[in-house]
Amino acid sequence: MDQKIEYNMKKTALITGINGMDGSHLADFLLKKGYTVYGVERRSSTRNRTNTKHLENTVNFLQGDLTDQNSLLRCLKESNPDEVYNLAAQSFVGESWNTPEHTSEVTGLGVLRILEAIREFNPKIRFYQASSSEMFGRMVENPANENTPFYPRSPYGVAKLYGHWITKNYRESYNMFACSGILFNHESERRGIEFVTRKISDGVARIKLGLADHITLGNLDAKRDWGYAPDYIEVMWLMLQQDAADDYVIATGETRPIKEFLDEAFKLIGIEDWTPYIKIDQKLIRPAEVDVLRGDYSKAQKQLGWHPKTNFTDLVKIMVETDIKLLTQ
Repeated sequence: MDQKIEYNMKKTALITGINGMDGSHLADFLLKKGYTVYGVERRSSTRNRTNTKHLENTVNFLQGDLTDQNSLLRCLKESNPDEVYNLAAQSFVGESWNTPEHTSEVTGLGVLRILEAIREFNPKIRFYQASSSEMFGRMVENPANENTPFYPRSPYGVAKLYGHWITKNYRESYNMFACSGILFNHESERRGIEFVTRKISDGVARIKLGLADHITLGNLDAKRDWGYAPDYIEVMWLMLQQDAADDYVIATGETRPIKEFLDEAFKLIGIEDWTPYIKIDQKLIRPAEVDVLRGDYSKAQKQLGWHPKTNFTDLVKIMVETDIKLLTQ
């Protein structure tokens, strides 16, 4: 066996946001590589382990909160990790206008708190920050790369930008191995129901099964660069295996409007004209819309050997078929 792989198999990782889409997929990935995995979840009266119920006997769950630095420090002491992946955030862009202060505390300042906890506990820990294509917002150039100026168009995007820059600042100020993955939209069957792609896949499944007669959506003209989350998880890990920390744009390089997502989803249940099944709610239109997002992942391809493996049509198929299965169990 390759010596580097042998070394990887002895590592310990701490994942914040373990119960989210990315966190659960990352835990699956790292466990297959032989890691010991600790996952941070918030204390709540009802735990949401929908995405991680299959991991309850293999992942060590710890309680922590990005708004409480002492809890993060305690998680570091309990896990003593080689790598920390910060995937926790108030991650729903639409909600960030309703709760801008909370979004800033968690998605922005939360990154500072975990970086400071790492610096205090063990600055040799390798740190991954989940940055976002929403930082580009009103795109200055298309496609966007690592040198494209940022122009966030939501409290979420602004908070993510703070997290991105504070990660870079700690890397340069304290010589910490801290890097950011600027991930464009990536989806999977584990996506939260409040997100547009899962709204569509769940809604289409319900329409097929006679459980609903329409889906309520907002702006159908927005264009996004959509990939499959498990493909993107691999590159998070690759970033932390390099000799030097750096930031990377992760994307497919292709944009598709929400209307095309609807085309593919409804085709799977034999419906060509989906317009009778869609209702538009103006309350779902963002105050400042991001019309298009598209990324250039050539740096990641060249330096990390990464490229997306799952195409758009297959992504939609996976999500719709999974939701049909979930509703018929």
